[in-house]
Amino acid sequence: MFLIGLSPDIVYHSLLATEPNPEAAPLVLAGVLVSLVFIYLASKLGGELSQLANLPPVLGELVGGVIVGVSALHLLVFPETGAVAGDSVVVTILQQIAGLSPESSSEVFASFSEVVSVLAELGVIILLFEIGLESDLRELQKVGSRAAIVAVVGVVVPFVAGTAGLMLIFGMPTIPAVFAGAALTATSIGITSKVLSELGQLKSTEGQIIVGAAVIDDVLGIIVLAVVASLAKTGEVDVTNLIYLIISATAFLLGSIFLGKFFNKSFVAIAEKLQTRGNLVIPALTFAFSMAFLANVIHLEAILGAFAAGLVLDETDKRKELDQQILPIADILVPIFFVSVGARVDLSVLNPTSAVNRQGLVIAAFLIVVAIIGKVITGWAVFGKEKVNRLAIGIGMIPRGEVGLVFAGIGAASGVLDKPLQAAIIIMVILTTFIAPPLLRFAFQGEEEADKADLATANNQ
Repeated sequence: MFLIGLSPDIVYHSLLATEPNPEAAPLVLAGVLVSLVFIYLASKLGGELSQLANLPPVLGELVGGVIVGVSALHLLVFPETGAVAGDSVVVTILQQIAGLSPESSSEVFASFSEVVSVLAELGVIILLFEIGLESDLRELQKVGSRAAIVAVVGVVVPFVAGTAGLMLIFGMPTIPAVFAGAALTATSIGITSKVLSELGQLKSTEGQIIVGAAVIDDVLGIIVLAVVASLAKTGEVDVTNLIYLIISATAFLLGSIFLGKFFNKSFVAIAEKLQTRGNLVIPALTFAFSMAFLANVIHLEAILGAFAAGLVLDETDKRKELDQQILPIADILVPIFFVSVGARVDLSVLNPTSAVNRQGLVIAAFLIVVAIIGKVITGWAVFGKEKVNRLAIGIGMIPRGEVGLVFAGIGAASGVLDKPLQAAIIIMVILTTFIAPPLLRFAFQGEEEADKADLATANNQ
């Protein structure tokens, strides 16, 4: 995600390390509360406007994040994007209303921004847990081999095409080209899954293939990220670390699903014995967070652990009841994630008046073409006699979202990416994230219209 995977020195400063002086400490909470007000306003206004425009609400949440973020209103900015306390409207509000001193502004800004970032991470963990609950493991297993092929094609094609194109066409050095090519491999399962759920297509064959492929894509993306990060630091691949990641990712996912068959009965028994409020949702969240923790400590994405937990609990008799209890928690936390993703996007890289940006725009155009084509063709990698919407599958793999921002962030922090290439990757992430939801809706609507036409023709005959 946009935080997990980055160097601890870059992002994960502990709250204790950045804790302000006692006089300023209460203002950290005030900063969090004001930030949440802006997040929820952006989320609801953006979502409602998107709904009116017949677009997925998640797109409105992302756009709302862009508007309140570093690109426009500066209501929600983060230190890791290069923002300082003076850039934050929240800090200004705290200075004028709550008496925040200039000396404490940087400490308070860093602290409340980190809390919001952690809440966003919790949001995406809850989102993937919810998606896991909504996914049918039996159906996911039916499309497992097809999802694996889609994922592999969706990683190999854009990586090879992007890396080779940057080296041959733009004369780029090997390591930056490999890093940019790797950024093209990611797929944002959070964004795609949310859109599929909103369209009612999550449990369709196409939806299950997309989700399954995105999960595998995420694992492959972590492996690719480990390789390119190793290249950036040492100039060579750490084979031992690579083998460890492959084995641990495979063992974790398969082991979780296998052990889940024995865990389900115990979970239901525990939930039925508890008599106080939250007797179902609290044990479920405990399990989800434990799985996310385990995934994180073995250097996998925490969201994979949460998704695996959802898949396991999907098999219990309490799934429908649990699904209803998770919804309000998701309504509170998930918008923080999507708005935060949008808020981190800096649209100033689209300014063509800057010579640096013009070079980046040319590279970005190439990366965008590779990013879209490299994923769309994955739909035609699906085999089998069953009729599937291949275009929808390919489009569902397009958005890079927060996953692409991880690559850009690590590449920028390591010094591998110069400004034009960094700008190009960010532009690619922006466009692929924003165009996928409406295109996915269009692809499924086109399938429905074609089915209606076929039905009408059959009736006439």
